Amino acid sequence: MKVLVIDDEPQIRRALRAGLERSGFTVMAAASGEEGLDIASTHPSDLVILDLAMPGTDGFEVCKELRKWSKVPIIVLSVRASEEDKIKALDLGADDYLTKPFGVGELLARIRAVLRRFSAAESDSAESIFKSGDLEVDFPHRQVTVSGQPVHLTPKEYDLLKCMIEYRNRVLTHRHLLTKVWGAEYADDTHTLRVHMANLRNKIEADPTRPRFIHTETRIGYRFRTDE
Repeated sequence: MKVLVIDDEPQIRRALRAGLERSGFTVMAAASGEEGLDIASTHPSDLVILDLAMPGTDGFEVCKELRKWSKVPIIVLSVRASEEDKIKALDLGADDYLTKPFGVGELLARIRAVLRRFSAAESDSAESIFKSGDLEVDFPHRQVTVSGQPVHLTPKEYDLLKCMIEYRNRVLTHRHLLTKVWGAEYADDTHTLRVHMANLRNKIEADPTRPRFIHTETRIGYRFRTDE
């Protein structure tokens, strides 16, 4: 399990790294919100531990940006103990909130609980059948149909479609899609992504020039829209 710690206090980063590594986690650390977002986009993690009070891009903004393209569990770790701050962080997509000072034991228990919930949600999603309009995707059998007719997708096209459906109605950056589907070494290969996206549109859209599902977000990435 990889954990990304985003906190501007060196002593907190050191303490978290020591405690988490003793429990078997691999730790990546960022000293600012900007650095944290950069790491998150190029080196996907299984969990993010996020401070709120940071200069520049604060934790609220980091949480907001992450939730535009990632479902990674987020635990906020902050000196801010007010109910208003907790509600704001949770509304922006944080999964849990722990106030400093904290005990490593309690943090590890929160981490285990959040990861259990996330794993259960992912399992439920993976075992379901997605339907929207005339598109149906049977995840357990990796089968795609449009208007009841089977559609043959290449493995990468299917992985791309699955990724967008999992994050449907959210903007996914080029880098996020490339990293999730092809790996970090392809993070800047936007040409490959455009080619596969065009092929996917031709296969699942009734009119690829006026797509119903796969919408381009200019200079940013793509959004898979549904009727939800």
